[in-house]
Amino acid sequence: MGRKPTKLKIIPLGGLNEIGKNMTAIEYKDEIVVIDSGLSFPEDEMLGIDIVIPDISYLIKNKEKIKGFVITHGHEDHIGALPYVLKKINVPVYGTRLTLGLVELKLKEHKIANVHLQRVNHGESIKLGIFSIEFIRSCHSIPDACAIAIHTPMGIVFHTGDFKIDYTPIDDQFIDLHKIAELGQKGVLVMLADSTNAERRGSTMSEKNVGATFENIFRNTDKRIIVATFSSNVHRVQQIMEAAQKYNRKVVVSGRSMVNVVGVAVDLGILTIPDNLIIDIDEMDQYNDGQIVIITTGSQGEPMAALSRMASSDHKKLEIRQGDLVVFSSSPIPGNEKGISRVINQLFEKGADVIYESLAEVHVSGHACQEELKLMHRLVKPKFFIPVHGEYRHLRKHANLAEDLGMNREDIFIVNNGTIVEFTKDNAKVGGTVPAGRVLVDGLGVGDVGNIVLRDRKHLAEDGLMVVVVTISKETGKIAAGPDIISRGFVYVRESEVLMVEAKEVVKNALLICESQNAREWSTLKSSIRDGLKDFLYEKTKRRPMILPVIMEV
Repeated sequence: MGRKPTKLKIIPLGGLNEIGKNMTAIEYKDEIVVIDSGLSFPEDEMLGIDIVIPDISYLIKNKEKIKGFVITHGHEDHIGALPYVLKKINVPVYGTRLTLGLVELKLKEHKIANVHLQRVNHGESIKLGIFSIEFIRSCHSIPDACAIAIHTPMGIVFHTGDFKIDYTPIDDQFIDLHKIAELGQKGVLVMLADSTNAERRGSTMSEKNVGATFENIFRNTDKRIIVATFSSNVHRVQQIMEAAQKYNRKVVVSGRSMVNVVGVAVDLGILTIPDNLIIDIDEMDQYNDGQIVIITTGSQGEPMAALSRMASSDHKKLEIRQGDLVVFSSSPIPGNEKGISRVINQLFEKGADVIYESLAEVHVSGHACQEELKLMHRLVKPKFFIPVHGEYRHLRKHANLAEDLGMNREDIFIVNNGTIVEFTKDNAKVGGTVPAGRVLVDGLGVGDVGNIVLRDRKHLAEDGLMVVVVTISKETGKIAAGPDIISRGFVYVRESEVLMVEAKEVVKNALLICESQNAREWSTLKSSIRDGLKDFLYEKTKRRPMILPVIMEV
């Protein structure tokens, strides 16, 4: 019998059927490289959760095989999980200059040292074990983005990363379509491609369109301008700076992440700022409103971001004034619409004028629309295709687009996180699954909040809590004191005295029944109290608070 042939495995651990926490493992024999390590933000029902990161239990189990992390760009959904992952798996991280600058910033915040960060320039290749990895210049809403070509014994794996095709980028750094076409000529085994905008027809507008809009806004207002945008969108910040200089305005940078990213981008020479353009926030009073522009975080309505604090009069040094012009230079991330709407309403209430996406071209996407995706497919001509980075509808739409271009349906794999797709030089198939899911981060706790805790939090948020305290004689088993009832988030006790008196009688009766049956176990007593109160309270209020009996012996 011949030996079983070795197969190349592609294992997405995040980023499929969701927006965010992108992570993909490429495995051959005893070697693994991992592309990206991102986070996502919690859904509404994840009460108290700060961020969500991928389940890396498969990587931890195979950590001796991992040669390194290869990062496509510096957005949170691609680097945000690194501080948590590197605590478990300390391997080298490879990326371009701004990407690693932002990674280094995150590691410092988490007080993580002794991580090897290896800068790679566009067009360079690195050798990680059996893999040869090529960094190809791409175009996105953050500088220094890359597509990744992984040369393996089975063939080339091409990962687009997040991308768009901008023919007039701000920094004149074009996506390297020549190199991508060259890979297509060599023959690409499988392509993994960004699906975020697969539903949108046409092409994504150039970033330069936004620059023209800013110039028009700056030209036609003599009021103070506040621009909220993603801190990572360095090209957008550059255009705001240039418009401010052209129309004789000083710039104030507000928000911790904005200050940090601007500092890193300036140090790396990616962001060019004229001398004396930026002033300290404390120097603003020396200038008229028409001489000031504030660049701030908070474009997604985040409660703790600078713009949200201004809108709610909670910022220490900045407040919204009558006539301020606030520009939201971003599009809502799915799930953030309510928060953004709340902030916009607060800004209007304070007398500000607000420009957001539907009112002017103040934002363009960083992701490819259908015509750009078609061009990518035509250049790469992959034998197999895995749509990534998107919810199921995005993946399905991208798969349909590939079919329209002539690809066979059986060569397209719409899979879930944790699915193993196995490749030989000529064939591909699904080959099982590995653990993959969501790890919830709450404060310093990583993974210690699961479905049961979330269910309890939801229960408490919806119906409140009732604590019943009873003191029982150790000798006789009879009630020595109480019951006392404390309500939190259920009813206001002072306005519900009759209900509380009746509830106490229910507890007494439940304990008398236990006494008559000679039941002295605490678990039995607690269950009787809980069951009796649950039915009584639902009958009276049609609500089911969490009931917490506390029994003391004397």
